Amino acid sequence: MGGAKRLLSTATGAGVRTLTLDSPHNRNALSADLVGRMYAELERARADSDVRAVLLTHTGNTFCAGADLSEASAHDAPSDGPRELARLLRTLVAFPKPVVARVTGHVRAGGTGLLAACDISVAGPEATFAFTEARIGVAPAVVSMPVLPRTDPRAMARYYLTGERFGAQEAARIGLVTLAADDPDEVLAPVLDGLRRGSPQGLAESKRLVTREVLAAFDRDTGTLAELSARLFASDEAREGMTAFLERREPEWTVRQAPVR
Repeated sequence: MGGAKRLLSTATGAGVRTLTLDSPHNRNALSADLVGRMYAELERARADSDVRAVLLTHTGNTFCAGADLSEASAHDAPSDGPRELARLLRTLVAFPKPVVARVTGHVRAGGTGLLAACDISVAGPEATFAFTEARIGVAPAVVSMPVLPRTDPRAMARYYLTGERFGAQEAARIGLVTLAADDPDEVLAPVLDGLRRGSPQGLAESKRLVTREVLAAFDRDTGTLAELSARLFASDEAREGMTAFLERREPEWTVRQAPVR
């Protein structure tokens, strides 16, 4: 393999399949390769009768930075990227086994959709969250399908529009995560123990009850929102926003604060 990047690490123990996002070179951004490996590992977890739940976690200080902007900003970037993201998120929501997220780092843009697609999530004190799409000329279109049915609408109006960063306690208050904890592993222990005690049928059917509205949003809105996202990412404004982000500069539309007269 030489210098090939790992992207995703896996382990199985005591009924839990752990998938560790392991692509710190791009802040665990959802590159095509990473998404492909996630599909493969989810299918293995689905087929393993000894697995009761999937635990999604990460290496480095970022859980997931969202779309891989180096791919999305390329002139030959595929236009089906938003639809592929929607497919991944729906796969997690519809997965017949509970998916639990352990977050101890930053979550941005499309990463919030990945988090919201999980059934249970615990965030540590170092976790931060932001919907930064508007700052690069796009909108949180596809991620809205798992995010909006599970979160406070007034809070989301604020964070969608401003791109402000917020912490784990606020994420729990507005419903983006299940719990904020000083020690996520201590909180996760009884959660995972409870899942190990569930029967495969009982877990699958119970999950179906609590994900019905989220799946309805995917079935109703995937085409429209994926088309919107693709159109925005292909725009000149988004290209400037993504380029500015990669070059670590302000985009050309940023309004500088001036003294009040």
